[in-house]
Amino acid sequence: MTANRLQLTVYTDYKSPYAYVAKNAAKALAVEYPVDLTWLPYTLRIAEYLDAVDSRSAHNWRKVKYAYMDARRLANRQGLVLKGPKRIYEGRLSSIGMLFAQKAGFFEAYNDLTFERFWRHDLDIDSMDEMKAHVALLGGSAADYAAYADGPGDAEHRAIVEAAEAAGVFGVPMIVLNGELFWGGDRIDALKRRIEDRLEAGGAAARTADRR
Repeated sequence: MTANRLQLTVYTDYKSPYAYVAKNAAKALAVEYPVDLTWLPYTLRIAEYLDAVDSRSAHNWRKVKYAYMDARRLANRQGLVLKGPKRIYEGRLSSIGMLFAQKAGFFEAYNDLTFERFWRHDLDIDSMDEMKAHVALLGGSAADYAAYADGPGDAEHRAIVEAAEAAGVFGVPMIVLNGELFWGGDRIDALKRRIEDRLEAGGAAARTADRR
């Protein structure tokens, strides 16, 4: 990270269709503005707000069906394949994989391909065997990933989720700028305006300091 650059934290989850379709727009922020992005997992517990499948209300089923229809429209605009998931996934192993890939130096490739393969039904993110093969496909060590997921990675992931919730995070995609939360890809334009305001204010402050 560089001094005088804004720091953004992007919370995401590979099983979220909205996180998938917002990924490229979030990445573009670091191209368009002098900002640094820190990507962190916020692994959704879907049954907590949309009920378990066997007890889901008709109202929540309508919400689920609409969400995938809406996300698929957004995916089509980007040329992304977004197939409806086969079941409710936990996603913990893929979130820990994100942390492992960051430490091992192949996060960008991992982030892109994990989203892509999951939504094409090419990857079961809850299968340790499939996740190990996925890491190996990207040039990482399957054995090291498994040891990390079964060891310190689990505690690190849990701590990140707990800290996120303490900061007010409740869903994805969520981007945080200086404690201010922007939820959803449709809030990125609002985030851009806030970034521009912050950069303008910072530039004005610097010019004032130079005149002293």
